[in-house]
Amino acid sequence: MHSSSSVGSHAVFLRGSDTFWRPLPSPPKRVTLQHAFALDSFQKEAIAAVEAGRSVVVSAPTSSGKTVVAEHAVDSAIVRGGRAFYTAPIKALSNQKFRDLKAVFGDSRVGLMTGDQVIAPDSPIVVMTTEVLRNMLYAGSEGLRGLRWVVLDEVHYLEDPYRGAVWEEVVLNLAPDIGIVALSATVSNAEELGDWLRAVRGPTDVVREDRRPVRLRAHYLVSERGARGRSRRLHRVVLHRGKDAEQTGRRFDVNGRTRSGPARQRR
Repeated sequence: MHSSSSVGSHAVFLRGSDTFWRPLPSPPKRVTLQHAFALDSFQKEAIAAVEAGRSVVVSAPTSSGKTVVAEHAVDSAIVRGGRAFYTAPIKALSNQKFRDLKAVFGDSRVGLMTGDQVIAPDSPIVVMTTEVLRNMLYAGSEGLRGLRWVVLDEVHYLEDPYRGAVWEEVVLNLAPDIGIVALSATVSNAEELGDWLRAVRGPTDVVREDRRPVRLRAHYLVSERGARGRSRRLHRVVLHRGKDAEQTGRRFDVNGRTRSGPARQRR
Protein backbone atom coordinates (compact mmCIF):
# COMPACT_ATOMS: atom_id res chain seq x y z
CA MET A 1 0.00 0.00 0.00
CA HIS A 2 1.28 3.43 -0.84
CA SER A 3 -0.11 6.77 0.15
CA SER A 4 1.20 10.29 -0.09
CA SER A 5 0.14 13.61 1.30
CA SER A 6 1.36 17.17 0.92
CA VAL A 7 1.02 20.22 3.10
CA GLY A 8 2.26 23.54 1.79
CA SER A 9 5.49 22.87 -0.09
CA HIS A 10 6.51 19.69 1.68
CA ALA A 11 5.70 16.13 0.78
CA VAL A 12 5.50 12.94 2.81
CA PHE A 13 5.72 9.47 1.28
CA LEU A 14 4.50 6.52 3.35
CA ARG A 15 4.39 2.84 2.52
CA GLY A 16 2.98 -0.01 4.51
CA SER A 17 5.36 -2.26 6.43
CA ASP A 18 5.96 -5.95 5.79
CA THR A 19 5.28 -8.40 8.59
CA PHE A 20 8.79 -9.81 8.04
CA TRP A 21 10.29 -6.79 9.75
CA ARG A 22 10.31 -6.57 13.51
CA PRO A 23 8.86 -3.16 14.51
CA LEU A 24 10.98 -0.76 16.50
CA PRO A 25 10.11 -0.37 20.18
CA SER A 26 7.42 2.26 20.61
CA PRO A 27 8.76 5.32 22.42
CA PRO A 28 6.75 6.80 25.29
CA LYS A 29 3.91 9.14 24.42
CA ARG A 30 5.64 12.04 26.12
CA VAL A 31 9.23 12.98 25.52
CA THR A 32 11.32 15.41 27.51
CA LEU A 33 12.34 17.65 24.62
CA GLN A 34 10.46 20.92 24.32
CA HIS A 35 10.80 23.79 21.86
CA ALA A 36 10.19 27.50 22.29
CA PHE A 37 8.96 27.77 18.70
CA ALA A 38 6.23 26.28 16.56
CA LEU A 39 7.29 23.29 14.50
CA ASP A 40 6.94 23.37 10.73
CA SER A 41 4.74 20.81 8.99
CA PHE A 42 7.65 18.72 7.72
CA GLN A 43 9.16 18.62 11.22
CA LYS A 44 5.87 17.40 12.66
CA GLU A 45 5.59 14.69 10.00
CA ALA A 46 9.14 13.48 10.56
CA ILE A 47 8.81 13.54 14.35
CA ALA A 48 5.57 11.56 14.05
CA ALA A 49 7.50 8.88 12.17
CA VAL A 50 10.12 8.77 14.93
CA GLU A 51 7.49 8.55 17.65
CA ALA A 52 5.83 5.70 15.74
CA GLY A 53 9.14 3.83 15.65
CA ARG A 54 9.76 4.20 11.92
CA SER A 55 13.02 5.24 10.32
CA VAL A 56 12.82 8.47 8.34
CA VAL A 57 14.64 10.27 5.56
CA VAL A 58 14.45 14.06 5.87
CA SER A 59 15.40 16.08 2.80
CA ALA A 60 15.23 19.81 3.49
CA PRO A 61 17.29 22.92 2.73
CA THR A 62 20.08 24.13 4.96
CA SER A 63 18.87 25.95 8.10
CA SER A 64 15.33 24.61 7.71
CA GLY A 65 15.38 22.71 11.01
CA LYS A 66 16.30 19.12 10.19
CA THR A 67 18.27 18.86 13.43
CA VAL A 68 15.03 19.15 15.42
CA VAL A 69 13.99 15.75 14.06
CA ALA A 70 17.34 14.26 15.03
CA GLU A 71 17.03 15.68 18.53
CA HIS A 72 13.64 14.01 18.96
CA ALA A 73 15.10 10.66 17.94
CA VAL A 74 17.92 11.15 20.45
CA ASP A 75 15.43 12.14 23.12
CA SER A 76 13.16 9.17 22.45
CA ALA A 77 16.15 6.87 22.96
CA ILE A 78 17.41 8.27 26.24
CA VAL A 79 13.99 8.57 27.91
CA ARG A 80 13.69 4.80 27.44
CA GLY A 81 17.09 4.24 28.97
CA GLY A 82 18.73 3.57 25.61
CA ARG A 83 21.47 5.20 23.59
CA ALA A 84 21.62 7.30 20.44
CA PHE A 85 24.51 7.90 18.05
CA TYR A 86 24.79 11.03 15.92
CA THR A 87 27.14 10.48 12.99
CA ALA A 88 28.72 13.12 10.78
CA PRO A 89 31.08 12.79 7.81
CA ILE A 90 33.90 15.01 9.09
CA LYS A 91 35.48 15.75 12.44
CA ALA A 92 34.71 19.48 12.29
CA LEU A 93 30.99 18.80 11.94
CA SER A 94 31.18 16.15 14.68
CA ASN A 95 32.74 18.70 17.03
CA GLN A 96 30.01 21.20 16.20
CA LYS A 97 27.22 18.69 16.82
CA PHE A 98 28.94 17.65 20.05
CA ARG A 99 28.66 21.22 21.30
CA ASP A 100 25.10 21.61 20.01
CA LEU A 101 23.81 18.44 21.65
CA LYS A 102 25.50 19.28 24.95
CA ALA A 103 23.63 22.59 24.91
CA VAL A 104 20.33 20.71 24.48
CA PHE A 105 20.82 17.61 26.64
CA GLY A 106 23.55 18.63 29.08
CA ASP A 107 27.29 18.01 29.25
CA SER A 108 26.99 14.79 31.23
CA ARG A 109 24.86 13.04 28.59
CA VAL A 110 26.92 13.63 25.46
CA GLY A 111 30.18 12.02 24.34
CA LEU A 112 32.40 12.33 21.29
CA MET A 113 34.38 9.80 19.25
CA THR A 114 36.46 10.85 16.26
CA GLY A 115 39.69 9.61 14.79
CA ASP A 116 41.81 11.64 17.20
CA GLN A 117 39.52 12.47 20.13
CA VAL A 118 37.46 10.38 22.54
CA ILE A 119 35.35 12.06 25.23
CA ALA A 120 32.94 10.17 27.48
CA PRO A 121 32.30 7.32 25.00
CA ASP A 122 29.92 5.57 27.42
CA SER A 123 27.48 8.49 27.40
CA PRO A 124 23.89 7.80 26.34
CA ILE A 125 24.40 10.20 23.41
CA VAL A 126 27.60 9.90 21.39
CA VAL A 127 28.59 12.01 18.39
CA MET A 128 31.02 10.29 16.04
CA THR A 129 32.25 10.16 12.49
CA THR A 130 30.53 7.59 10.33
CA GLU A 131 33.74 5.60 10.00
CA VAL A 132 33.91 5.19 13.78
CA LEU A 133 30.43 3.66 13.83
CA ARG A 134 31.31 1.37 10.92
CA ASN A 135 34.38 0.15 12.81
CA MET A 136 32.30 -0.44 15.96
CA LEU A 137 29.87 -2.57 13.96
CA TYR A 138 32.61 -4.72 12.47
CA ALA A 139 34.28 -5.13 15.87
CA GLY A 140 31.03 -6.08 17.60
CA SER A 141 31.68 -3.32 20.13
CA GLU A 142 29.99 -3.46 23.53
CA GLY A 143 29.21 0.22 22.96
CA LEU A 144 26.42 -0.84 20.62
CA ARG A 145 24.49 -2.37 23.50
CA GLY A 146 21.29 -0.43 24.16
CA LEU A 147 21.54 1.53 20.91
CA ARG A 148 18.08 2.58 19.71
CA TRP A 149 18.56 5.39 17.19
CA VAL A 150 21.29 6.43 14.76
CA VAL A 151 21.32 9.80 13.03
CA LEU A 152 23.10 9.80 9.67
CA ASP A 153 23.81 13.45 8.97
CA GLU A 154 24.76 14.40 5.41
CA VAL A 155 23.44 11.05 4.19
CA HIS A 156 24.05 12.09 0.58
CA TYR A 157 27.61 10.90 1.20
CA LEU A 158 26.19 7.54 0.13
CA GLU A 159 26.79 8.79 -3.41
CA ASP A 160 30.46 9.57 -2.75
CA PRO A 161 32.64 7.27 -4.88
CA TYR A 162 35.33 7.04 -2.21
CA ARG A 163 33.45 7.05 1.10
CA GLY A 164 29.90 6.07 0.20
CA ALA A 165 30.53 2.43 1.05
CA VAL A 166 30.95 3.40 4.71
CA TRP A 167 27.38 4.71 4.91
CA GLU A 168 26.09 1.64 3.09
CA GLU A 169 27.92 -0.69 5.46
CA VAL A 170 26.46 1.11 8.47
CA VAL A 171 22.91 0.83 7.12
CA LEU A 172 23.29 -2.85 6.29
CA ASN A 173 25.01 -3.89 9.52
CA LEU A 174 22.94 -2.06 12.13
CA ALA A 175 20.61 -4.34 14.06
CA PRO A 176 17.10 -4.34 12.54
CA ASP A 177 15.51 -2.88 15.67
CA ILE A 178 17.63 0.29 15.51
CA GLY A 179 15.93 3.28 13.91
CA ILE A 180 17.67 5.56 11.43
CA VAL A 181 17.17 9.28 10.91
CA ALA A 182 18.83 10.20 7.61
CA LEU A 183 19.34 13.93 7.03
CA SER A 184 20.40 15.81 3.92
CA ALA A 185 20.01 19.18 2.29
CA THR A 186 21.24 18.06 -1.11
CA VAL A 187 20.17 14.47 -1.71
CA SER A 188 18.46 14.43 -5.10
CA ASN A 189 16.72 11.07 -4.86
CA ALA A 190 15.18 11.02 -1.40
CA GLU A 191 12.34 8.75 -2.51
CA GLU A 192 14.75 6.20 -3.98
CA LEU A 193 16.82 6.32 -0.80
CA GLY A 194 13.67 5.72 1.21
CA ASP A 195 12.78 2.76 -1.01
CA TRP A 196 16.20 1.22 -0.43
CA LEU A 197 16.07 1.74 3.34
CA ARG A 198 12.60 0.24 3.34
CA ALA A 199 13.85 -2.80 1.44
CA VAL A 200 16.88 -3.46 3.64
CA ARG A 201 15.65 -2.24 7.03
CA GLY A 202 11.87 -2.05 7.10
CA PRO A 203 9.30 0.72 7.64
CA THR A 204 10.74 4.06 6.52
CA ASP A 205 9.08 7.38 5.83
CA VAL A 206 10.42 10.04 3.48
CA VAL A 207 9.75 13.67 4.33
CA ARG A 208 10.77 16.34 1.86
CA GLU A 209 10.69 20.10 2.35
CA ASP A 210 11.46 22.33 -0.62
CA ARG A 211 10.78 25.74 0.87
CA ARG A 212 13.83 27.68 2.00
CA PRO A 213 13.32 29.55 5.29
CA VAL A 214 16.15 31.92 4.37
CA ARG A 215 16.13 33.24 0.82
CA LEU A 216 19.37 32.75 -1.08
CA ARG A 217 21.06 35.90 -2.31
CA ALA A 218 23.61 35.88 -5.12
CA HIS A 219 26.56 38.29 -5.05
CA TYR A 220 29.74 38.76 -6.98
CA LEU A 221 33.17 39.95 -5.88
CA VAL A 222 34.97 42.88 -7.50
CA SER A 223 38.68 43.17 -6.82
CA GLU A 224 40.98 46.13 -7.15
CA ARG A 225 44.31 45.34 -8.74
CA GLY A 226 47.58 46.98 -7.89
CA ALA A 227 50.45 47.83 -10.17
CA ARG A 228 51.66 44.23 -10.14
CA GLY A 229 48.25 42.86 -11.03
CA ARG A 230 47.51 41.39 -7.59
CA SER A 231 44.19 41.86 -5.82
CA ARG A 232 44.49 44.36 -3.00
CA ARG A 233 40.98 44.49 -1.66
CA LEU A 234 37.66 42.68 -1.98
CA HIS A 235 34.61 44.89 -1.86
CA ARG A 236 32.02 44.09 0.72
CA VAL A 237 29.22 41.83 -0.49
CA VAL A 238 27.27 41.15 2.68
CA LEU A 239 24.75 43.93 3.20
CA HIS A 240 22.09 42.22 5.25
CA ARG A 241 21.26 41.47 8.85
CA GLY A 242 22.87 38.79 10.94
CA LYS A 243 26.36 38.15 12.19
CA ASP A 244 27.83 38.51 8.72
CA ALA A 245 26.58 42.09 8.63
CA GLU A 246 29.00 42.87 11.44
CA GLN A 247 31.81 42.11 9.00
CA THR A 248 30.55 44.63 6.45
CA GLY A 249 33.14 47.18 5.49
CA ARG A 250 36.18 45.17 6.52
CA ARG A 251 38.96 44.64 4.05
CA PHE A 252 40.02 41.20 2.92
CA ASP A 253 43.16 40.08 1.17
CA VAL A 254 43.15 37.46 -1.56
CA ASN A 255 43.18 34.67 1.04
CA GLY A 256 40.01 35.88 2.72
CA ARG A 257 41.76 37.20 5.86
CA THR A 258 40.70 40.49 7.35
CA ARG A 259 43.19 43.33 7.33
CA SER A 260 41.58 44.92 10.35
CA GLY A 261 40.48 42.89 13.34
CA PRO A 262 40.66 39.13 13.83
CA ALA A 263 40.73 36.72 10.95
CA ARG A 264 37.35 35.62 9.72
CA GLN A 265 36.73 31.96 9.13
CA ARG A 266 36.01 31.20 5.52
CA ARG A 267 32.79 29.33 4.79
